[in-house]
Amino acid sequence: MIRSMTGFGEASSESAGVHYFLEIRSLNNRYLKATIRLPEEFQGLEAEIEAALRARITRGSVTVTGSCTDPSASAAFTINHRALSSYIDQLKSTKQVAAGDVKIDIGPLLSLPGVLQPPADEETRHEHARVAFMGLLDKSCRDLEKMREREGQMLLKDLLAQRDTIIAQLEVVKQHAPKVVSDFESRLRQRMETLMTEMGMQPSQVDIVREIAAWAEKTDISEEITRLSGHMEHFTDLLTGPKMKDKPVGRTLDFLAQEMLREANTMASKSNDAVISRAIVEVKGAIDRIKEQAANVE
Repeated sequence: MIRSMTGFGEASSESAGVHYFLEIRSLNNRYLKATIRLPEEFQGLEAEIEAALRARITRGSVTVTGSCTDPSASAAFTINHRALSSYIDQLKSTKQVAAGDVKIDIGPLLSLPGVLQPPADEETRHEHARVAFMGLLDKSCRDLEKMREREGQMLLKDLLAQRDTIIAQLEVVKQHAPKVVSDFESRLRQRMETLMTEMGMQPSQVDIVREIAAWAEKTDISEEITRLSGHMEHFTDLLTGPKMKDKPVGRTLDFLAQEMLREANTMASKSNDAVISRAIVEVKGAIDRIKEQAANVE
């Protein structure tokens, strides 16, 4: 199933009077890049959350943001008065404070080591938060995946439309390629017969055949047509094949589009026929569109 890399999901819950909220956003990226933002006291959960993300998402720039609101008094940190007094006494012993040039601001002192003590039940709060955030991650990931799948269906329609354009133009090339050689043969024979007649000479059929053969080999695009046709079959399998269900195909599509463009460029360089050139221009335009869309596919 084709999935976009763009999506959004969110979920919230409440447990023991504590409100938890988590949202997840994803954007395009060649690889998986996870950014996780949790309250400072729960940052130890980030590794576990990232591992859970990597088990479900293979490509994209994913940002997870979580918050926790605990209105109860038990969530408050306690002040270590002895530690705070020790810091104040040390500051008072400095010349600037003793002389009254600098006043002591209690606010910054609260961030010094040992001044604020976490709640006694911190381990229990941490475990409750872990259970809550992992549950919310599962819910928000499900919403994210649904959104990515919906956008993936739109991408699939466009990719299949570009595929149909390439196949149709490739059929034009297949049908017209033999005519190019016969037209060249007719022009060459006419030109050589006119030239030889003016010079009073008879044209050599061997030379004409040799020249035609050399030109035909130089401009032969049958191998490129065959390879591009094979690429289109592979492309179709990636998009709709049963074996590729629920498998990420974005990188494979991107690589395949490069190979398709390589064959189209080779055909364009070999052919000097107007009909084939116009068809190849359409093919290359569709391949460029495929490359743009493949950058959005997981």
